[in-house]
Amino acid sequence: MLKLIITLRHRFDLWNAPGWFAERLRRDFSGLSVVDLRGYEGIEQQIPDADIAIAWSLRPEQFRLAKKLRWIHSTAAAVHQLMFPELIASHVVLTNAREVHGPVVAEHVMALIFALAKRIPRAVRLQHKHSWGQREMWESRPRPREVAGATLGLIGLGSIGRAVCRSASSLGMKVIAAREHPEKEIPTGIQQVFSSSQIDEVLALSDYVVLCAPVTLSTQGLMNEDRFAKMKPGACLINVSRGPLIDESALIDALRSRRIGGAALDVFAIEPLPAESPLWDFDNLLITPHTAGLTEKIWERQYALYTENLRRFLAGQPLLGLVDKQKGY
Repeated sequence: MLKLIITLRHRFDLWNAPGWFAERLRRDFSGLSVVDLRGYEGIEQQIPDADIAIAWSLRPEQFRLAKKLRWIHSTAAAVHQLMFPELIASHVVLTNAREVHGPVVAEHVMALIFALAKRIPRAVRLQHKHSWGQREMWESRPRPREVAGATLGLIGLGSIGRAVCRSASSLGMKVIAAREHPEKEIPTGIQQVFSSSQIDEVLALSDYVVLCAPVTLSTQGLMNEDRFAKMKPGACLINVSRGPLIDESALIDALRSRRIGGAALDVFAIEPLPAESPLWDFDNLLITPHTAGLTEKIWERQYALYTENLRRFLAGQPLLGLVDKQKGY
């Protein structure tokens, strides 16, 4: 009998597998032994004879105990916490849940674009002051503007980027993108694809820049002082990937000097964002507390994806959401 261990523990309860997840697996896969650890306590005793694991993070010393492990599935899209040398060099297959999170995060991106374009955060501040700020909203910069006809630059063209493209192009936005392999098939709605070495060109052309690339050695600090200088004056930056893609000190300078029109961040280098962070106080920055992927449907979708992959694994078929461990995504 194959053994599956579930080892997920997060301070935010939605990211933890609900109790029914393991129970349903036991019911639907009678030949599978399912151990739900509800965290990492006891993992040293359970992982040595485990064949499969559901986890978004393992320590190298825990992984070294896993003598039978063949497949790890992460219920997150990002897998940088699993990218240590022992796992990368191993024959253990790694999959992630990028297709679960992509459509939901894309909706959040579009909400942020509309909020920035129509200056909704400024309107909310005026409302709190009981101030009819029509003249102020028009005369300050950037002015409220139309989304249709604006250029959206995607940095990364995975599941989130493709979903954002579908929504943005249907609204009449011009969508361009930069990705590591521009020679791959271009998704419908993308008007031009640049290589990763041409990100500066994407920045120079875009009214809205959306970061949806994975965290790798080459993407950490991607948006630095030089890159902010390449953005169009008045353009806005949106990050729904991971905080390390942005040099936060460079972002602070760009916001303070009004070098860019504004930004919307769902992710940060340190989470929760410390109360003393200067980012809280910028009126040209919209903060959402890592809520882009939140939905009541998330674990039903996780279960559908995971059980499809489990059936494929048991049948020796290719898995969905396969991660290239050498690339880190």
